[in-house]
Amino acid sequence: MTERFAISPTRSKIGIEASSSVHPIHGEADGVTGYIEGAFTGGLLDLATTPRMRLELPVARLRSGNALYDGELRRRVDVRAHPHVVGEATDVTALPDPGRYLVRGRLSFHGVTRPAEGEITVSAPDDHTLLIEGEQSFDIRDYGLQPPRLLMLRLHPTVHVRIHLIADRER
Repeated sequence: MTERFAISPTRSKIGIEASSSVHPIHGEADGVTGYIEGAFTGGLLDLATTPRMRLELPVARLRSGNALYDGELRRRVDVRAHPHVVGEATDVTALPDPGRYLVRGRLSFHGVTRPAEGEITVSAPDDHTLLIEGEQSFDIRDYGLQPPRLLMLRLHPTVHVRIHLIADRER
């Protein structure tokens, strides 16, 4: 039986780590929305039915703790024209470790949609909740952005993204 779990925007987080010529830059965002839909057996995805997954992050919710960096990010991304990062799964494959999956899909950012893939873990802490975690690195140049320079700071183009999503069963 197919079930749908909605991502909790208040309990889910996406973390971003970037490196620069001066120091690492860490950011985090809440407000993530979306869903995971599929058949589950014992808290594991039953891949006999193709699962569907979608997540959406409001870019304006991303904060590094440095107003100068945050403002530059919003300006470069042009948050008014491109307010969300959207990820959608098109294929899910089980990996040898129970609860681990290879997810392939599309990632849309800054008006550019590209194929993306990464590993996630899906677990069920209880009968009504899923925990989805994963991480992946992206090159921002693939999405039409050049790494910014601020005074002596030069941001490197590879950004490491971590997801920690809590999804609640819809009734």
